[in-house]
Amino acid sequence: MGTLWHSLPANAQDALILVALLMPAVLIGSVIRRGFAPGPVVGAMIRRHVWTNAIFALLVAASVATGVGLLAQERALRVASAQSADKFDLVIAAPGSEITMLLATVFLQPSNVALLSGETYDAVASHPRVALAAPLAFGDSHDGAPVIGTTAEFVRYLSDDRIDGAMFETYEQAVIGSAMGLEIGDGFEPAHGHGDAAELGVHGTILTVTGRMAPTGTPWDRAILVPVEQVWEAHGMPTGHPIDDPGLGPPFDPAHFPGTPAIVVHGTSLAGLYALQSQFTRDAESMAFFPGTVLSQLHAVMGDVRQAMSLLSLVSQMLVALAILTGLLILTRLFSRQMALLRALGAPARFVFAVVWSQAALLLSTGAALGLMLGFAASALLSDIVSARTDMAVHAALGWPELHATAAFIALASVLSLVPALAVLRQPTVAGLRG
Repeated sequence: MGTLWHSLPANAQDALILVALLMPAVLIGSVIRRGFAPGPVVGAMIRRHVWTNAIFALLVAASVATGVGLLAQERALRVASAQSADKFDLVIAAPGSEITMLLATVFLQPSNVALLSGETYDAVASHPRVALAAPLAFGDSHDGAPVIGTTAEFVRYLSDDRIDGAMFETYEQAVIGSAMGLEIGDGFEPAHGHGDAAELGVHGTILTVTGRMAPTGTPWDRAILVPVEQVWEAHGMPTGHPIDDPGLGPPFDPAHFPGTPAIVVHGTSLAGLYALQSQFTRDAESMAFFPGTVLSQLHAVMGDVRQAMSLLSLVSQMLVALAILTGLLILTRLFSRQMALLRALGAPARFVFAVVWSQAALLLSTGAALGLMLGFAASALLSDIVSARTDMAVHAALGWPELHATAAFIALASVLSLVPALAVLRQPTVAGLRG
């Protein structure tokens, strides 16, 4: 059986899990309602107190929406962050915090880090297993967006060579991300620093936008990419080339290389990347790490947080369900006279039981289904806010985990609905007729 299960496609496994979670509700409902049609009576009971029933359903919906929104948003963030690191096969930097360098290189968060020497960059760039070695230079910004110094090869690699306009060809030209408010042909002056500490007029350089990258769905969509030599020259450092050779891009002369906080490496093969990672991690002057590996560690932490939040959400759902159950017990007292009248007229006890159970199960299940939709809508709205704040393409969508969580709640609801039904049957008929 285990072999058969593992041989099934993932979607088939998830579909079977969903069916298994819904099965208790289906079986309980089939047994209770067998031979009866309680629908008309249930409909009349709900219409009689429509607002009370609606409030009960909305309370359940709010509880389910919390859990659904949490699951969907966490998964969307995980996918978006992984997509952001997709082009960064290997990052080599000075020894320090891998997370700090991940945030600086992939997510463009300002950081003060040490620089790699020209000899280290030359060893990386000339390695036979390296297809691309791009130095990055930070420090400047424009209107809150980072100005990143790099090479034309890296810009083409990052954008899959989809650039509207032209690549920069001189120190005074720039290529912008798709989300930048500038237009091709616009001129701007980079500020020194970031945020409130940014100083305009320090460098006195006017750059012209020559191209715009296609959307990447990463923070680099809101970045300005310039020749790395421009950033070095603006800060009074050598440009990586001899004074009599104002070149642009590699190869760089190690003797005139001022240093770089990070080198983004694209390898010729996966095995080659592992060899590079091992070689430059052993070097006392550098560290090499896979951004995907560091992200997976962060995702594991996020997963732990999600589990804790999911547990809290489950507890809140249980508390809400118990509150709703208490409310249903109170609500059944409103109909105790009608239920007692049905029993006095000869209605079987099982029919009365089916009516009360159906009403309670319908309210709880309707609230769960509504909560599923509300949770998705809330997570979609939150995704837009997170995308605007992080510049990542965060897209929340309903998945199997959300459907499984909702199905589990419906199964629980079908069991909880037995309680008010049993409570009605335990009430004496005569007492019910007297109200």
